[in-house]
Amino acid sequence: MVEALDNNPPHKVVIVGGGFGGLYAAKALAKAKVDVTLIDKRNFHLFQPLLYQVATGTLSPADISSPLRAVLSKSKNTQVLLGEVNDIDPEAQELVMGDEKIPYDTLIVATGAKHSYFGKDNWEEFAPGLKTVEDAIEMRRRIFTAFEAAEKEKDPAKRRAWLTFVVVGGGPTGVELAGAIAELAYKTLKEDFRNIDTTEAQVILLEGLDRVLPPFAPELSQEAEISLKQLGVVVKTKTLVTNIENDIVTLKQGEEIKEIASKTVLWAAGVKASAMGKVLAERTGVECDRAGRVIVESDLSIKGHSNIFVVGDLANFSHQNGKPLPGVAPVAKQEGEYVAALVQKRLQGQTLPAFNYTDKGSLAMIGQNAAVVDLGFIKLKGFFAWLFWLVIHIYFLIEFDNKLVVMIQWVWNYVTRNRGARLITGQEVALEVKAVNNNGHYQATEKRLPVNV
Repeated sequence: MVEALDNNPPHKVVIVGGGFGGLYAAKALAKAKVDVTLIDKRNFHLFQPLLYQVATGTLSPADISSPLRAVLSKSKNTQVLLGEVNDIDPEAQELVMGDEKIPYDTLIVATGAKHSYFGKDNWEEFAPGLKTVEDAIEMRRRIFTAFEAAEKEKDPAKRRAWLTFVVVGGGPTGVELAGAIAELAYKTLKEDFRNIDTTEAQVILLEGLDRVLPPFAPELSQEAEISLKQLGVVVKTKTLVTNIENDIVTLKQGEEIKEIASKTVLWAAGVKASAMGKVLAERTGVECDRAGRVIVESDLSIKGHSNIFVVGDLANFSHQNGKPLPGVAPVAKQEGEYVAALVQKRLQGQTLPAFNYTDKGSLAMIGQNAAVVDLGFIKLKGFFAWLFWLVIHIYFLIEFDNKLVVMIQWVWNYVTRNRGARLITGQEVALEVKAVNNNGHYQATEKRLPVNV
């Protein structure tokens, strides 16, 4: 064990990643007699569970983001650095960040995960995932551009393709995303257009297993599917996507192959670990699972390196029931706090029992007044589950300003059934006019131009 002496320099704790795992570890070390350095390639903490509301125009990115420096401004032992860690030298106990080397005594890696296309990475161009602010803005652009394009489209088949939205993946993100798009089409936007009837839009949710929300109790999965269908979502279970190309989604249902024409395909089907998992494996010899997650010990350290910890979505912790813990915010939060407490105990020459995750329940929003909540000892559905979902998500937002803004926005949206963040920004299709010959004839061609709004 490492024991701190008064005449020794402070113990250096370096945290890579400012998500739930990294941020809560830093907050838990705020009053410890250690020097903390938090490194992230973004200068803000993102509340990922509400990204789908940015993607569907309910909230703005700033509503669910908090600057890391502001969150940790009162933690006088903590330094925040903006940058990306490229490498690790476990023997020298150093991180490599560009041309800079950063020493550590204890390292906590919490770089999370990104969406996985199960080996079909070329699908990302056609079906964006939802893990970052940029992902949410891109989804928002595609969703609202689809309605605008349909308004101008004369060809009925092409118009139907613009008004067909396919969500791949029936977990919480897919369910929430499909429900929100359905509410947009069938309620929020139905009076906004003149040439199209937005209620003719088709929202299709695809799930490979036999029910949506597989981690939930079967009765709540059934309730979620009923609520989705009441909203107008077409739910297809036991359905695998075999190809996405040229605005066509190819499906396999049993032995039957089908095709859906859709210009807006959104991915919520799987995740894989960040690249730091591979770096750790190469530098320390630690094993990773098929998704690239680092297999950790019972105290969240990695085998052979007791001073390197991995928490959150990057960690495969299978010591409770033989299955990896889910990649959700409460898991990352508890893991970050546990490691922070363990570091302090070690500095006192003590230790802690193995990490044990306390599952306080699962919840998913389907639409206004509809949600499902599984707390283990009680299961909620409908309006009261929806209220519970709102309260919990407000509670987990980091800053008071965010809590207040989001609460006011939700109340206003509930009363007016409006979504005020329906901005089309990012990469827009513009018409570029080019001369094609010397006879003065011109042709308009599409070109994607960056647009900053």
